[in-house]
Amino acid sequence: MKKMCLLFVLLFSISSLQAQIFKPVKWTGEVEKLSETEFNLIYKAKIEDHWHLYSQTLPEGGALPTEFFYDEEALNKKFEIISKKAAESKTITKFDKVFEMDLTFFDNEATLVQKIKLLDPTLKSIEGEVSYQACDDEKCMFESEKIKFDLSTAKLIESKNDTYLLLSKAESKKVSVKEKEINESKKETEEEEESLHQEEEVDNEEEEKTSTLGVFILGFLGGLAALFMPCIFPMIPMTVSFFTKQSKSKGEGIKKSIIYGLSIIFIYVALGMIITMIFGVSALNEFSTNPWVNIAFFILFIIFALSFFGAFEITLPSSWVNAADKNSDKGGLVGIFFMAFTLALVSFSCTGPIIGSLLVKAGESGDLFGPAMGMLGFAIALALPFTLFAMFPGWLNSMPKSGGWLNSVKVVLGFLELAFAFKFLSNADLVWQLHILEREMFLAIWIAIFIATILYLMGKIQMPHDSPVERLSVTRLMFVLVFSTFVVYMIPGLWGAPLKILSGLTPPKVYSEAPYGLETTDAVDLSSDILKQKHTKIGANGIPVFLDYDSANKYAKKVNKPLFIDFTGHACANCRKMEDNVWSDPRVKDLLKNDVVVVSLYVDERKKLDKKDYFHSEALDKEVTTTGLKWMDFSVKHFKANSQPYYAIVDSELNRMNKPQGADFDADSYYKWLRKGVVKYKKKYKKK
Repeated sequence: MKKMCLLFVLLFSISSLQAQIFKPVKWTGEVEKLSETEFNLIYKAKIEDHWHLYSQTLPEGGALPTEFFYDEEALNKKFEIISKKAAESKTITKFDKVFEMDLTFFDNEATLVQKIKLLDPTLKSIEGEVSYQACDDEKCMFESEKIKFDLSTAKLIESKNDTYLLLSKAESKKVSVKEKEINESKKETEEEEESLHQEEEVDNEEEEKTSTLGVFILGFLGGLAALFMPCIFPMIPMTVSFFTKQSKSKGEGIKKSIIYGLSIIFIYVALGMIITMIFGVSALNEFSTNPWVNIAFFILFIIFALSFFGAFEITLPSSWVNAADKNSDKGGLVGIFFMAFTLALVSFSCTGPIIGSLLVKAGESGDLFGPAMGMLGFAIALALPFTLFAMFPGWLNSMPKSGGWLNSVKVVLGFLELAFAFKFLSNADLVWQLHILEREMFLAIWIAIFIATILYLMGKIQMPHDSPVERLSVTRLMFVLVFSTFVVYMIPGLWGAPLKILSGLTPPKVYSEAPYGLETTDAVDLSSDILKQKHTKIGANGIPVFLDYDSANKYAKKVNKPLFIDFTGHACANCRKMEDNVWSDPRVKDLLKNDVVVVSLYVDERKKLDKKDYFHSEALDKEVTTTGLKWMDFSVKHFKANSQPYYAIVDSELNRMNKPQGADFDADSYYKWLRKGVVKYKKKYKKK
């Protein structure tokens, strides 16, 4: 299949290849007169260094053979071909790295002789066309060239035998030296590719560590938020007092508190591992792209928000709580463990929505240990106060007293859950391209939610379990100012402001009623040649992009520019951050517009392929039926990457101009990476 696809691309791109600057094979023609009616048409080729021309006889599935064509009106009417296969000068047969099979080719030079017989003695000239394929270790080209043979000037040669040119010993030695150079060049290329592969593996490991660290930090912040829930905060002094009073010494109390904290950590990490075992990492990785999953999360977060508002409580079966509480009465390590387990069950009405939100975000990372690391961060933040206050009981006096403010914290978190619920609904809308929740509508909803949050903090809105707000405390005032600033910041986004702080959370600017704001002067050059091609659109920051690899590759070869592959997704938050914060940099934008051909491949595109184009992906181990899965298979197969965003700068044969990479939010660093790939391409394919 790989070889057939390569041949298809070569055949499909004949016209564009003619516009390339490469001319590795130069042909000339000579004529030998054997008799008054018999002639030898001699095709001579000079082949540039590191290139080779393929023979006439090749196995199926390999390169395209060299062939000769003549005017159909003259052939068999004015002349006929005596030797169907032209006689060839010395060839080389060896393993071809491009086609992964043994092939026969010419190196440095080639001579092919075809014997013809005249049927019309008045024929003065014959025009032949040679069709051939030439490759080096990195690229191939398919070309044809017409050669005119003047029969009238040909002189009769003494030998009547066919001309089969044999290489001399010196020429043979020259070819051996050439083979050595080719082998050394191949070895260097293989070593360079191996080095590049090793660097990519290191980068992937670093990216995985960064992703895992991010999930851990998110879990830790979630645990800190859970501490201020009404069902947990009052438990801190009660639990610490229990350990200090029931212990014979301070050291014993600290020991029990540490065991209690470690038990909490064990319980929540085990929960994260169970989630991973049930769903699997591949399923978790699809959370952020599957529209139905996003719809489910939208509903789930709405339920979480209503629970925080006080409409109802999410509780676990009372039998679980009673059983855990009964076992907590046992002494020793078992009793302490079940005390921690009881806390986890009793507090679920408060922590459940936070844990649910955390597991969703952990699943989006696609990391095998994502949920476990998220739960580890959550549990450490939750367990830390119990241990620290047991070690330093005097700190308990500085803790704020329980009161109505705890419920206020819970309600504010409910507003945040409500806001993020619409983020998941937006993901589904983006993937399906329904244009129901476009940028303006999304921002309007968020502005309304945060205005309601401000009114709540000011006491203008009250929930069922709230205490009356008699005065606005300093803490409430500070949060009012923070949320008010946030609302004011979002309002200009309704008219096209970039809102870079919210990149990845809001729909992209191109997904809106007015993609370029109320002013279109800085939008895009609609006369761009790219937009005249098939499968294109106006991308982020007005950059014209292709949406299909084959179309983009064909155009890139035509204009002699590197191909910039952008593996992205409609619901990819970091993709939007890169587009809003990095691609908008004037230097980066200029390179993307003028020096590369950008192709954005959406791996979560749900558009169905034609049934005839369905195929089984070995890389994904599944049937590929959608455009998104097709690009995901392409990403995994050629780049061993399944995360987005992922960027690669390549030539028409997918040779990498530099090391592919993921998100890099440092515009300077990203510009240097991008420019390095562009410069390498220009040096490699500079005009001669």
